[in-house]
Amino acid sequence: MSVTTSSYSITMRLHTPPDPQVIGTLATTVAEAGGIVTAMDMAESRHDRLVVDVTCSTGDAEHSNRVVEKVEALDGVTVHKVSDRTFLLHIGGKIEVTSRVPLKTRDDLSMAYTPGVGRVSKALADHPEDVPRLTVKGSSVAVVTDGSAVLGLGNIGPGAALPVMEGKAALFKQFADINAWPICLDTQDTDEIVRAVELIAPGFGGINLEDIAAPRCFEVERRLRESLDIPVFHDDQHGTAIVVLAALTNAMRVVGKRLDEVRVVVSGGGAAGSAIVTLLLAGGVTDVLVWDREGILSADDDSLSPAKAELAAKTNRDRRRGDLHDAVTGADVFIGVSAPNVLHKDWVADMNDDAVVFALANPDPEIDPIDASEHAAVVASGRSDYPNQINNVLAFPGVFRGLLDARASDITLEMLLRAAAAIAGCVKDDELNPSFIIPSVFNSEVPKAVARAIAEREQPPTPTPGD
Repeated sequence: MSVTTSSYSITMRLHTPPDPQVIGTLATTVAEAGGIVTAMDMAESRHDRLVVDVTCSTGDAEHSNRVVEKVEALDGVTVHKVSDRTFLLHIGGKIEVTSRVPLKTRDDLSMAYTPGVGRVSKALADHPEDVPRLTVKGSSVAVVTDGSAVLGLGNIGPGAALPVMEGKAALFKQFADINAWPICLDTQDTDEIVRAVELIAPGFGGINLEDIAAPRCFEVERRLRESLDIPVFHDDQHGTAIVVLAALTNAMRVVGKRLDEVRVVVSGGGAAGSAIVTLLLAGGVTDVLVWDREGILSADDDSLSPAKAELAAKTNRDRRRGDLHDAVTGADVFIGVSAPNVLHKDWVADMNDDAVVFALANPDPEIDPIDASEHAAVVASGRSDYPNQINNVLAFPGVFRGLLDARASDITLEMLLRAAAAIAGCVKDDELNPSFIIPSVFNSEVPKAVARAIAEREQPPTPTPGD
């Protein structure tokens, strides 16, 4: 059983006999049940009993229950309480607002608030271009969702989406020192979403759209880009695409192939798949097939929705038809942003030599990475418990840091390509191998490199002698 220490970690408070051997018995029992003990603390010792806190990681909620049942079956052991450490971490929320200036004296208040703040407001009314410099706008992002496509959970609504948006805000602060606020809208009407964001935009330096279902997300992003003078970034699309291109660039270094000579199959024609295709084509890939519920998307298929018809029009140059097996046969690269277990292990064997498989569906990928590695030279997933995690946190903090630093009003395709190149470049030649094609999310150089790449300005060509 796979063990995910971060997501399914529990602490059991146990009442046990005062027997020194009980600690070993508890550790052995948890291990026999498939769990991993990560901590064991003596909370209380009395002449007639011990109170022991056992923290262990498990594979999922059902596995947690089985571990508890095994421990409870031990002679003389009582499970007094079980705490899910993930839920404990979320109590009270994960973010807060703190003041950046002292507020301890009358002088402090007179400058931070009345009457001093009035002088600043008047100055900004006269010179609105200074708002980003003199307010939090210059380092702030709105993380906007309607709760319609949250992680792999689907349409669970804005309230249930809030913990995810809080997490996103925490990552912005941790990795790029950006103040981000969760904006969970209680509507899934495109017009209302667009208008709501337009109304709050003056307080932010950028808009990060998050977990909005396709095809609504395309329309929301397009309209906001047209109406706002601050950058609008849909992380599920562009963040994913940046990291995928970065990882694929390095995977090609491993297998000795070039982007312009490989065939890429993208499983999933939604928001992420569409953005990945767009960036791959801009990055030099010339042969792409997209597979979705309808089969291989082809421009001669009149039954496709407008969004998928547009995707088909710029891919599948040979107008192939068929299922996913047909698509991956003879392909060099598989990129999955679709559904669990759609790619069979035997099909990977039908791909070209030195195949690359990115199975990114979360939490359960299109194929088990271990199964994929039997035939593929390089395997990546969206999970943290396997090598080569494709994680958007490698992109969005640095992207927005660069946008805010440059006071950008929009984000361009060229910026996305530069961001992908910056991430790929953070893996040095002496580090690169099939199990390390993408830098760690905790590599502090990554957001800095991405920010520099995003903020970079195109320089005019150097004139040649005689011009």
